[in-house]
Amino acid sequence: MNSILRSLENVRPADIERRSMEIIESEIGDTSALTPEQKLIVKRVIHTTADFDFLNIMRFSENATDIGLNALKNNAVIVTDTQMALSGISKPALNALGCEAVCFMSDPQIASIAKENGITRAAASMNYAADLYRERNVIFAIGNAPTALVSLYEIIRECNFLPSLIIGAPVGFVNVVQSKQLIMNSGVPFIITQGRKGGSGVAAAICNALLYMLYDRSSGRLFE
Repeated sequence: MNSILRSLENVRPADIERRSMEIIESEIGDTSALTPEQKLIVKRVIHTTADFDFLNIMRFSENATDIGLNALKNNAVIVTDTQMALSGISKPALNALGCEAVCFMSDPQIASIAKENGITRAAASMNYAADLYRERNVIFAIGNAPTALVSLYEIIRECNFLPSLIIGAPVGFVNVVQSKQLIMNSGVPFIITQGRKGGSGVAAAICNALLYMLYDRSSGRLFE
């Protein structure tokens, strides 16, 4: 027991994240295939999950990070499929950029629409958001429901609706892999966790990684 106590690092609370990133940097391995911005996103996801597999399963469409950053610079709205993802996205950064994040999953109207049409609330909320924000820069951050990604794919094909960026990171087994593949074939900019892994925390981490490229948390101001 004493040996375990002696092995503990003496790290101030304010320095825990910095120290975590140092450990990730020392263990992450070869990142030469990533752009600097992509590496920041992957490291943020690893920081959230402690899972280095994300280095090998994250997929970025061409210029996806630049497109996402440009959307955030232009008052984007981030639509999530879970309250957990919504709560994990940095509100100070959103406020500083004049952006907002929303989730309609708990809206009684969405529950009613889903029941009437025999679809999931996630699918109903994607349709609702697409109609509501058709004239906005929209980033969809999906960390739980593959039906949300399938719905987005159908909306893109049938309704001439093009989100700025889709972050696709649902976790699980049923239709998860296929739904991500649909988005990768949709022609819309994407950041995807290929395969079964993901989660609401991952979706929020990707959003935060983009936000923190624009927002200095130490000063509470935007980077110039």
